[in-house]
Amino acid sequence: MRLPLPMALDHVNVFAFEDEGGWSIVDTGFDTRKARGIWQKLLDGPLSGAPIARVLVTHHHPDHIGLAGWFQAEHGAELLTTRTSWLTARMLTLDNQPEHVPEAIRFWDRAGMDSAEKARRMSERPFNFADMVAPLPLGYTRLQEGQRLAFGGRDWTVRMGNGHAPEHATLWAEEGDLVIAGDQMIASISPNIGVHATEPEADPLAEWLEACERLSGFARDEQLVLSGHKLPFTGLPARMTQLIKNHHTALERLMEHLALPRTAAQCFPVLFRRAIGPAEYGLALAEAVAHLNHLYQAGRISRALDDDGAWLWQAK
Repeated sequence: MRLPLPMALDHVNVFAFEDEGGWSIVDTGFDTRKARGIWQKLLDGPLSGAPIARVLVTHHHPDHIGLAGWFQAEHGAELLTTRTSWLTARMLTLDNQPEHVPEAIRFWDRAGMDSAEKARRMSERPFNFADMVAPLPLGYTRLQEGQRLAFGGRDWTVRMGNGHAPEHATLWAEEGDLVIAGDQMIASISPNIGVHATEPEADPLAEWLEACERLSGFARDEQLVLSGHKLPFTGLPARMTQLIKNHHTALERLMEHLALPRTAAQCFPVLFRRAIGPAEYGLALAEAVAHLNHLYQAGRISRALDDDGAWLWQAK
């Protein structure tokens, strides 16, 4: 099933697996009136006749965990997700900010955010996680690396991704050829790998590359991969090789670009090779910082603050 998102990536995929005791659903979409209405039609239609017994959430991003609390509170569903996903999501739902916090503004300045973009953001109320995520009741069931689950007539093994989101659960059918990938592996776009004000020195790209290398050992051509966005696909070994290679080539382009000192925002052309509009600007900035942090922590580039308080990055 596909639910709409009010953003450039305009959909999220969710999945339902039938069991004797009720439906197991994977990921939920945002908590919006429209999404709840769509879910109600599904519950009254193709999912009717059995309760929602469990909700499996692959990672904590709001388009995946947004309605998990609603399914718990209103439908009595069991929530299964990783500890990091649950703790992060619950913390963020309780962290409502009426104005942009100083740490976020400093992060934008350090990244060299475009002045017009910064002014636009400062004139608007900040996005709060709770805007799109239903309150999460206390209590969940933890998913862990190597854990075995049974649902939808299959036995599954949990294997952890990383980088796009910390402790991102993927599920691999032990017999048959299904993989529930969430946003760890997607067919025609690269998952966003971003650094944010919450952890400005993070290196999620190293974590994502490590996870992809490790998960590649379980990939087979015939597996049907159910991703959080775009279409299901086969040919997972080649796709994972391609995803890994794309980031390594982007890093090499970036090294050439940094022959002269640049801010993160000035790295958009070589990283993305397309125009970045307001709808994609935040994710692009986060991804640019992630690539720069990766090179910096590997000792390949240096940085110094300019007069405007932005990091200028340069190849050594």
